[in-house]
Amino acid sequence: MKKTFILSLLTLTAMLFAGCGTSQKAAQPVAYTIPLELKKFPPSNQYINLDYGIRLNVLDKRASTAVLNRYDAAPNMPKLNLSTYPDVKSFVTESARQYMQTMGFVLDADINTDYMMEIDITQFQVSLLSGMGWIGTVSLDIQIFDENRAQVYPRTTVTGRSSSNSNNILKDLSQSFNNAMSMKTDTKLNNALNDAYVNALENIDWNRIAYFLKRAETPAAEKNKQVSGSGDTALEHTIIRWFVDSSPKGADVEWRVVSSTPDVKNTNQSYLGTTPYESTESFDIRGLTFNNSGDVQIEITCSKPGYLTQKRRFNLRQAIEQKEISTKFNLVKEDATE
Repeated sequence: MKKTFILSLLTLTAMLFAGCGTSQKAAQPVAYTIPLELKKFPPSNQYINLDYGIRLNVLDKRASTAVLNRYDAAPNMPKLNLSTYPDVKSFVTESARQYMQTMGFVLDADINTDYMMEIDITQFQVSLLSGMGWIGTVSLDIQIFDENRAQVYPRTTVTGRSSSNSNNILKDLSQSFNNAMSMKTDTKLNNALNDAYVNALENIDWNRIAYFLKRAETPAAEKNKQVSGSGDTALEHTIIRWFVDSSPKGADVEWRVVSSTPDVKNTNQSYLGTTPYESTESFDIRGLTFNNSGDVQIEITCSKPGYLTQKRRFNLRQAIEQKEISTKFNLVKEDATE
């Protein structure tokens, strides 16, 4: 990079002198490479207690990949062919990861539970406006998907801008050459683009993104989040006390799911144990959400040889809110009904 950068600036300097000595004819275009760098990092460890990781997917969606957007300079000023090192997509991918890791986000933790953050680069350009100087503009489209790739954070555009006053492009470009020879990259042109990028990162609502990576305290706080078996919902971490008794004791207890919502399937009966049965269990009913739990019931069956089988149903929403399913069956002998 160092050799290429210096060679391009040597060419630039030669063209600058040629441009200065020819007032009647515009100078030929010259190449200049802007070294991209992440000039500012966020406060560290802001989000170190999140429950889920996140993956980053950067896409280059620019309508124009030209780095120079507008060039409003005097006719005798040299035209510029601007490029960047590294390329924009590679730089954004690596620097955004560094930025997020500094804040405490855990990247690429578990593919089964990680959320996905997509960054679409829509603009990454710099302009020279007469009387105003260099103006950098970086626009990024942000959206978040959950572990099932359902969108949870709608596409949002963030834009960063930065300007460096300039009344003399020849002086600025000469400074770029001199700084490059001493391995410095702090120039007005470079700063305009690099600072714009940092400003775009700072304009992202990181608190909102972190919200999705933190499991809610109660199922009611994440009303539409479905149980998938990954253990990433408040429902799956809600502990329900089961207590089933009978008179006489020693009856077999079975249970099944009875659903009237297409999101949750009915199940066959599963054996729990004999009465008195007591346990604490968490939910693993696929497709269940807090919102549809009112359309789901738990059916408990109690049976014992010589006695009539009895069944009772419990509304799952009520069970979630009370954190308990508790009942007692007073069994009736079969011959008692004859």
